[in-house]
Amino acid sequence: MSELFNLTRFKTRRQFIQWGLLAGGITLVGLKLNAPRSEATSLVKVPPVPQDNDLDLSFNPMSILRDFDYGTLKQEDGRTVREFEVFAHSTPIQLNRAITFISWNLNDRVPAPTFRATQGDRVRIIFHNEDGHSHSLHFHGTHPVEMDGVKSVRRGKTFVYEFDAEPYGVHPYHCHVAPVTRHVGKGLYGLFIVDPLEGRPPADEMVLVMGAYDLDSDGKNELYAFNGIPNYYRDRPIPIYQNQLIRLYVLNMIEFDPAVTFHIHANMFQIYPTGRSLEPHEETDVITMGTAERHILEFAYKYPGQYMFHPHQDYIAEHGCMGYFDVIPQEA
Repeated sequence: MSELFNLTRFKTRRQFIQWGLLAGGITLVGLKLNAPRSEATSLVKVPPVPQDNDLDLSFNPMSILRDFDYGTLKQEDGRTVREFEVFAHSTPIQLNRAITFISWNLNDRVPAPTFRATQGDRVRIIFHNEDGHSHSLHFHGTHPVEMDGVKSVRRGKTFVYEFDAEPYGVHPYHCHVAPVTRHVGKGLYGLFIVDPLEGRPPADEMVLVMGAYDLDSDGKNELYAFNGIPNYYRDRPIPIYQNQLIRLYVLNMIEFDPAVTFHIHANMFQIYPTGRSLEPHEETDVITMGTAERHILEFAYKYPGQYMFHPHQDYIAEHGCMGYFDVIPQEA
């Protein structure tokens, strides 16, 4: 068995995850998990992240899964401030071998960085608009009106958003410049996770953001994707360990389609709606989400093998929103 490590050795969870990825999989002493997750181990093991990438991308969707940005920590007037810095750009991204799309994005990736803080932290987001269009950042959650991100930031300008991270939960953020559907559809959206003060049980945590692409500007989507690139996880399954508790932060940012579902094969998950609870509300294998709706889903796979996940709208799944979990035997 691997040497056991305590999370308190690391200043941030991001440092822990980065260490684990470099080590090629790490075990962590965790909390005892109660039924109905009795099949899940209380130890966290993160498989090595595959780095093979045959597309010309400025980002790796496999890395985006566990890339939590905790910002730069500062202490100001006796409280914690987490400072983030992002840059708006227009960047071509290769959606598949035949199609390249000019995205509007933050830090040359779609979705934008996954910000993470603890409830009560002060967050400061330094937003540089280096794109040729006006943009803004609107955060869901609670904040003063002047921080609401509905006012445009013109090209070449910088705006600083600063507010307290509250309430705890899972919150999207996105550009709010009209037409919002176009700015979001081009890729200006991301996830903001606010952890509760008491934390959550240890798990292999991952982000799945559903997006879509209107390639011919006709108000209809032609391609769909998890974490930016259609069919990425179909062709490159996500490795996870058997009996490992998985915590998925799932966000729907698909415009034009009124609602989509999310379904995993051969398993059930527990739902924490909007991440606003510490106890699950329901157990099922499919949920329905409108645009900007999001949840925390928890599950563990009892048997090894490759298992599909996708929306249960066949057109959306068959046009890019398709993936697999590659469940690695526990003894491996």
